[in-house]
Amino acid sequence: MNLQILGFICFILFSFIICGIMLLGGWLLGQRTVSRSKHIPFESGIIACGNTELRLSIKFYLIAVFFLIFDIEAIYLYSWSVNIKRIGWIGFYEVSFFIFFLLLSLLYFVKERIFQWVPKKSINIH
Repeated sequence: MNLQILGFICFILFSFIICGIMLLGGWLLGQRTVSRSKHIPFESGIIACGNTELRLSIKFYLIAVFFLIFDIEAIYLYSWSVNIKRIGWIGFYEVSFFIFFLLLSLLYFVKERIFQWVPKKSINIH
């Protein structure tokens, strides 16, 4: 068996063993008291009152996904800028292509009015 494969198998095995030890330790050492106050949500020293289930618009999730996409894009551009001397003109053209498609996707989002929070008012014609 290859030494790298053996090392990988040992890594996976020890990872499962450590996770099992932590789960078993928490179960063995944890308290097992039952009370009514254990089932009440408690956050930052304030006891919750009323309905805690908030219905959020899908726009919040879209903005979060866009943020992640453009944040990852920034990581790629940073790694490109650090290695700019090594990758030369071919890397410059590849990054230009990458930025072009990002701008194209951003223009598509603007065209589809993804970033517009207020819905259009419908016109009632009688």
